[in-house]
Amino acid sequence: MDQVVNKSIATQLQDSALCVTPIAFNHMAGKWRTEAMRSHATPRLVFITKGQGRITIAGMTYGYGPNNLIYIPAHVMYGYEAGPAVFGSILTIPSAMSGEWPDEPVHLRLRDVQAQREAAAMFEAMERELKNTAQTHSRAAHYHLGLLSVFFERQIDQTPVVAGNERTNGSAARLVAAYTDLIERDYRSHNGVAGYAAALGVTPTHLTRCCNQTCGKSALTILRDRITYEACIMLRETHLPVAQIANDLGFKSAAYFTRSFQAKMGHTPSHFRKNGAGKIR
Repeated sequence: MDQVVNKSIATQLQDSALCVTPIAFNHMAGKWRTEAMRSHATPRLVFITKGQGRITIAGMTYGYGPNNLIYIPAHVMYGYEAGPAVFGSILTIPSAMSGEWPDEPVHLRLRDVQAQREAAAMFEAMERELKNTAQTHSRAAHYHLGLLSVFFERQIDQTPVVAGNERTNGSAARLVAAYTDLIERDYRSHNGVAGYAAALGVTPTHLTRCCNQTCGKSALTILRDRITYEACIMLRETHLPVAQIANDLGFKSAAYFTRSFQAKMGHTPSHFRKNGAGKIR
């Protein structure tokens, strides 16, 4: 199915308007909010100001630290660690302005102090305008976003790009990126790893080996992560019956969905819907 037509419930629920969301540790939210694989209908720009951790984009895991800018295009799967020492912001880039940003993921480490200050000032200016009550605040915020896109493009030319080395461009990375693209397109079909491997022209063993090499997760774990995230969003942000969620996500029965969800999250879908946070296993 065409990717535009086959939009997930999660992306339908997400606001694609320009906004800046803080990254701050919240044990009540559950690790699924950050670590499970997900994607969005519009691009995201992650700005880490403090702390360090790991982020997985299109099946490739990188370390991140302070003053890192990480760009994630629309429909590209990602997940990240966000412990209690990590602070930063996630910028939602409206689809109307996505053409001003790269087509591929980009991970920059800003080492120049002036560049670090400029990036922080631009994020602060956008946040300030978005909170402003003046009639022109939205237009001003979008102008700041335009300036940020220029800044980011210039930094690509001046700053070592993390997501652009030989490891990223290797055959394993390309295969896993293609695998995550297929998952994003077809995860509702409940296709197994063997089916995806066949579509990619490799064996399930080879696909899993490559996934372990690039991100330390098996092919099955990546697939289940994506389905789990969608299930969590649907359970928390809709009133759909569990049986319908199971059907929408390609499960043969509600009972099978419940067993799979509980194995991954430690709670049944009903318990998760009522009580919140869960841990990804």
